[in-house]
Amino acid sequence: MDRAYPTRPIVGVGVVVWHGDQVLLVRRGKAPRWGQWSLPGGAQHLGETVAEAACREVREEVGLDLALGDIIATVDLIERDPEQRVRYHYTLVDFVAEAPDATLQPGSDAADARWFSIAEVEALGLWSETVRVIKLARERRPCR
Repeated sequence: MDRAYPTRPIVGVGVVVWHGDQVLLVRRGKAPRWGQWSLPGGAQHLGETVAEAACREVREEVGLDLALGDIIATVDLIERDPEQRVRYHYTLVDFVAEAPDATLQPGSDAADARWFSIAEVEALGLWSETVRVIKLARERRPCR
């Protein structure tokens, strides 16, 4: 199934990754939201749990191994074209995680990756759901 104009929603994962007081964001290298900062993540593969997908996506996008925490939110990402047809429809399952190492190696899906403070995140003009999920993850972090 194509990701653009799908016949059903696609399950995706996002991960709010913390290292100390900073959160990881990636600059998207693909649609939807190409070029925008967002949480690392992507589509779940057939036969893969959402937790496995979360760890794989972060490893592929930035080269990090994680201490994956709980699911903190589910988010619907639905984008329509000018004719109001559904161009993208993802059901996103968001996790919180801790990164023991801060060294980032952006992969092919990420045009860039950086650690940001909460104040910097709030100044980036991110999708409101991304900011909401980051704040929720900060409240529910198992380690601080």
